[in-house]
Amino acid sequence: MAQDLTPSVAIIGGGPSGCYLAQFLRKEFNESRITIFDCLPVPYGLVRFGVAPDHVGTKAVAAQFDRLFEREGVEFIGSTEIGRDKPLDEVMNEYDIVVLATGLGGDRKLGIPGEKLRGIYGAGRITRLINSHPFESLDELQVGSTLAIIGHGNVAIDLIRLSLLAPQELTLHGVNKDVALLVASNNLRQIHVVGRSGIESAKFDPAMIRELEKIPDVRFISDSKITNHENVEAKKRIEAINSLVSSSPANATRTVHFHFGWLPLEISGTSKVEEIRFKSHSDEILQLPGDTIYSAIGFEQAENAAIKIENLITKESDLEHGFILDRLYCVGWLRRGPQGTIPVNRADAKKISERIVQDFKNKKLEKARER
Repeated sequence: MAQDLTPSVAIIGGGPSGCYLAQFLRKEFNESRITIFDCLPVPYGLVRFGVAPDHVGTKAVAAQFDRLFEREGVEFIGSTEIGRDKPLDEVMNEYDIVVLATGLGGDRKLGIPGEKLRGIYGAGRITRLINSHPFESLDELQVGSTLAIIGHGNVAIDLIRLSLLAPQELTLHGVNKDVALLVASNNLRQIHVVGRSGIESAKFDPAMIRELEKIPDVRFISDSKITNHENVEAKKRIEAINSLVSSSPANATRTVHFHFGWLPLEISGTSKVEEIRFKSHSDEILQLPGDTIYSAIGFEQAENAAIKIENLITKESDLEHGFILDRLYCVGWLRRGPQGTIPVNRADAKKISERIVQDFKNKKLEKARER
């Protein structure tokens, strides 16, 4: 391979990690052919289909990604799933450098009895549905009067907010009318939000909790007795929840109850969800009625993923720096797990781009095909 600065690059996955990586590599490889492949017909992945539709500021990052394709010569090939529509080996033969940026598209399983009952939905599915993901549909989806959301991360808080907004408000943010009427059902009267962590170590951003204070006709309740903490970040979370509870109206017709320190134990029902049981760290039992459950405990590779990263890893792999094998790298959630916001993915893409450039300049890619 000619050791100039024009290696061809294929990025598999058009979400924020893949797009940020393309930005960084374009700065180093000015004349290179850079192609982003995605199984979806349009780019931006999580930005387009995973961010809540009312968080317009977060979605605005798509505007800077537009420049990749409009001005910077990055090619986008959609509706092409590498590993299924086109073999990975074929891409490796066509490009000097290949990077997997496919993210984690599967909802992590609860791993408890009753998980396959009707009425249990992954947070990823609900979020994609709200954002009109082309592969999601309303099939078999029903939301009753009592919803349990398992998880205390920002995705869980998003689902609380979106469930409590008026359907017409959701449609103003581009949500399909039928989806809005289902997710923000007028029949929904009670939401239980349950997580295994104590309030001091819950994963939500306090700013997300403060957004809930703006929603009318909701009473917020918390079972946490902690009112202060030495840790600054923990203190912010505690103050946010306490403010939310104290400022909410006692006579509201809808209730959101936060439960901290409870591990999911079992879901029961005949053919559909009727009740879910939790256990505390001291073996107390919490039984909650519910006809709908959203599981928001994280993400993993989808069971039907066309490329399984574990099948590619060898003893020479260095995932800390995104290296899988000669000329093949990974970035984003696929590399480090489902942690971090979009800005964190930008930092991750920068780190991996630096490793790729270093390997190329140090002639560590001599086994690449001759161009």
